[in-house]
Amino acid sequence: MEILAYGVQADERPLLQQAFATRHQVRCLDVFLNADTAPLAAGHEVISTSVNAQLDAATLRILASGGTRMVAQRSTGFNNIDLDVAADLGLTVSRVFTYSPYSVAEFAWTLALAVNRRVIRAAHRTREFDFRLDGLMGRDVHGMTVGVVGTGRIGACFARIAQGFGVTLLGWDIVENPACLDLGMTYTDLDWLLAESDLVSLHVPLLAETQHLIDRAALARMKDDAILINSSRGGLLDTAALVDSLRAGRLSGVGLDVYEEETGLFYFDRSLGGIADDTLARLMTFPNVLVTSHQAYFTSTAVHQIVDATVRNVDDYLAGRTSENTLVPRAAT
Repeated sequence: MEILAYGVQADERPLLQQAFATRHQVRCLDVFLNADTAPLAAGHEVISTSVNAQLDAATLRILASGGTRMVAQRSTGFNNIDLDVAADLGLTVSRVFTYSPYSVAEFAWTLALAVNRRVIRAAHRTREFDFRLDGLMGRDVHGMTVGVVGTGRIGACFARIAQGFGVTLLGWDIVENPACLDLGMTYTDLDWLLAESDLVSLHVPLLAETQHLIDRAALARMKDDAILINSSRGGLLDTAALVDSLRAGRLSGVGLDVYEEETGLFYFDRSLGGIADDTLARLMTFPNVLVTSHQAYFTSTAVHQIVDATVRNVDDYLAGRTSENTLVPRAAT
């Protein structure tokens, strides 16, 4: 059987092909799945997609009409998939329930340290042989109060790293994580966490209840010199409200690996034509803002685990099995 894989990054391609080599052929495409590219899947029973695929009702119907019966998404998040429509169409859907939480947690700290110590501005200057220190002053992380919004696997890893800096840890989640309590974390309500934290990092999934969790009111509660990091999902943050906060001179640093309108932008080269997204364009003019293109997960360890889980998901589909990765089980025949 040939599996069609959408949105495959260059570094990911050999890993995906090698993982499936003894089982199936895999055809890798660098285009992302949406209603326009869905017809390419015609005749493929199994396809694999990336986090930026648009698996809405229209796309799913095209896939189903072309003979696709299984969608294996290579990510943990699945807010881009209409699961109800997939079930109605008899499509099996899987995801990767977990992969290295260290990849994202470490990258979140990379963003935090970079914006705190003005690393990007400093690097740009020194490449032009400008070695002044004007405007590059940061703060010690030691002694800060760090707020972790979402204390699951990734949030707990982020907190464990934070402990090494010597900080006071605050946490917010619907369930307290014993591992975080062991680190000395104090759980509190979100309003208090935002008001007291010098650094806030987001590690919750994007659900209807968490859409714009950090909205205009939440941003107003934060300290004027706080640092905000989002390496989870772009929709957690009201970007327009963030721009207004930055224009008002609030927040000393912002590190974003995700953006709520990133589909169609991230993972593409827009350097020649520019972008029409005025909000993102304005956001990136602030010298204390660092935006990266949804790469926090992108380590060899994590990608190997994602690929291996995807192979197991296809094997489970063919064998009629389910696992923690199954979002929509195979329809009974």
